Amino acid sequence: MISCNENKSKVETPSALLTEEQMADVMIDVQIIEHSINYRRGRSQDVKNLKQRAYDTIFSHHGITDSIFIENVNYYNENLPQMKNIMDSVYAYFTAKQAEIRQKK
Repeated sequence: MISCNENKSKVETPSALLTEEQMADVMIDVQIIEHSINYRRGRSQDVKNLKQRAYDTIFSHHGITDSIFIENVNYYNENLPQMKNIMDSVYAYFTAKQAEIRQKK
């Protein structure tokens, strides 16, 4: 058991570590883009190059690069309680938006 744990590489703290709140904000935007692309793909619309442009826009908006995003995803995936907090925030955001939409109907 000990030797198995020794071989497991530990993910280093990113040089530009996003806070849980910042990471949740980025993940919210990522989810919106992913759902938008999937919706368009389902309607047989061309999504070629859309994904890269969308991600570039997200990263620019948040002042990060794709490398910083990936490093932070890897970091938080190794720190599951924190990743759970982030994803709980993302879920709460969409739950609140869904409630707002229902109220307007």
